[in-house]
Amino acid sequence: MSKNKTGIFEKPFLSTKIKSANVKFPEMLFGYFLGPFGALLASGIFANFLNRYWTDVLFADQKLADGSLPANITTFLTLLPLLSAILIVAGNLVVGQLIERTKTRAGKARPWLLLSSALLAVSCIFMFVVPSANPVAKMALTAISYNVYYSVAYPMYNTSNSTLVPVSTRNGNQRGLLASFTNFANLGVMGAGGMVFPMVVGWFLGGWDKPNQTAWMVAFLAIGLITFLVTVLQFYFTRERVTEESFNSPASAESKVSVKKQLKAVASQPFWWIIIIFYLLFQFSGAFKNLSITYFCSQQFGSSAIGGDLANTVINVCGAIPMAIAMAFIWPLSVKFGKRIVVLIGLVVGVAGGVLAGVFANNFYIVAVGVALKSFGSAPACYMILAMIADVLDHVEAKHGYRCDGFTMSIYSSIMAAATPVATGVFNAISGGGVNAAAVTVSYIWIETAAYGICALLLVFFSVEKFLKDDRRVVLERQKAEAEAAGLEWLPPEERLRLEQEQADREADEARKAELKSRCDKKGLNFEEEEAKYQAKLAEKAAKKAAKKKGKEERPATDGGAEAEVVAEAAEKRI
Repeated sequence: MSKNKTGIFEKPFLSTKIKSANVKFPEMLFGYFLGPFGALLASGIFANFLNRYWTDVLFADQKLADGSLPANITTFLTLLPLLSAILIVAGNLVVGQLIERTKTRAGKARPWLLLSSALLAVSCIFMFVVPSANPVAKMALTAISYNVYYSVAYPMYNTSNSTLVPVSTRNGNQRGLLASFTNFANLGVMGAGGMVFPMVVGWFLGGWDKPNQTAWMVAFLAIGLITFLVTVLQFYFTRERVTEESFNSPASAESKVSVKKQLKAVASQPFWWIIIIFYLLFQFSGAFKNLSITYFCSQQFGSSAIGGDLANTVINVCGAIPMAIAMAFIWPLSVKFGKRIVVLIGLVVGVAGGVLAGVFANNFYIVAVGVALKSFGSAPACYMILAMIADVLDHVEAKHGYRCDGFTMSIYSSIMAAATPVATGVFNAISGGGVNAAAVTVSYIWIETAAYGICALLLVFFSVEKFLKDDRRVVLERQKAEAEAAGLEWLPPEERLRLEQEQADREADEARKAELKSRCDKKGLNFEEEEAKYQAKLAEKAAKKAAKKKGKEERPATDGGAEAEVVAEAAEKRI
């Protein structure tokens, strides 16, 4: 990942497909939804079912007569994720600093995203290649494969992926939209793991009573291939516009900010501590919920007419649908009222839903309603967390003169990566591998409910948004001063991006004309006539667009659909 101008990322075949100065639909779809969804699909399944795979598939032959696992295996399943968390955090911190020191035309995070594509694919397959029947050998191979995935491959992807939103653009509204898409992908992954994969287990993998370990390996061979392809796709459909600013600043281009300096900068900012503690509580409590749901449904509803597997799927659907619906209005509400107030109100709703589900934990219908409310309330935090972190990073940059993306996002990614392993270890310790029903209920409902209440209190003090306009002015003035001191011409980032957009449009139009001329030569058509037809279509389209815009401007303010149309148009134009 060298800063050498003749490096591999100077090659045309690795150039980003995103040429626009503004965020548009292809970037959102491929770079911030399909990419993260496919890359994190395996981790979403692991969060819901890896522990169940260990207890009911991998070590099923070692179970005792009462259905529990021997003490040595329970101890192993407790210590493995807990001890691995040390390596996981170290891996994320290392990747964060590698990102911070990477200088390429592709940016600083995207090169590591590309490298992670192969590592993620291979390691998620390796998790299920355990050929030995010996329990000691199984434990050894499991420990190796677990750490290859979580300590190497996952940190490389997740830290670089998490860094993309803060460096994608300085436009706060566009950044909020990207954060929504990224977190919607993360939630989609958890939904696929919680709703779809239980059916895959029952229909194709032998179920939990007669599991087929070979089928598990084949399933993750397919998932590994998907992971590789979509991660490469994500690389091509992302762009680091904020990072590109440093390429035009002589001072920042040459500076290397040490970990100590970055730590000092963020540690002095209360907003940074608030958002990190917020995310820590939010992510760890969610990890307890995700890994315990399959045990909760089996214990509470397994002997009922509904059945544990169907209850698992239905409750996950009840959690996923409200979050999907919420995406339609969380972003516009955040633009209008601010991210903090929308997230805070959502968390209060989430606490109410959690209390309802916890008090009536043995009533399937009330639990389903409570989970739906809790999920609906958590949606703003899920969608806006990266945008809130990006606001803090902009504030830190304004105060200290340099960005701390790599360090902060390595902390963010460490929390995300370590949450499931640590929660798994603690869960296995307090529940005996999912046997203690009371501990399972606490893990599934009450831990997350309490965390939401604390997070809501933290947000009372999170007022960073009111500083963002002044922060932007300070950063621009600093960049201008650096350029002038070096005797270089300085352009505002918006102007530079506009010129790049115009250049990209000209190049695209020249390529279109060349293709049209080639087609005309082959088919014996008149180039001038075909070009005139094309220009006439463009003029017609522009006229319709202008008429539509004029009609909206003349429409009375009392039109009930006006606000929805304005939001839809803003999303279409990407602000």
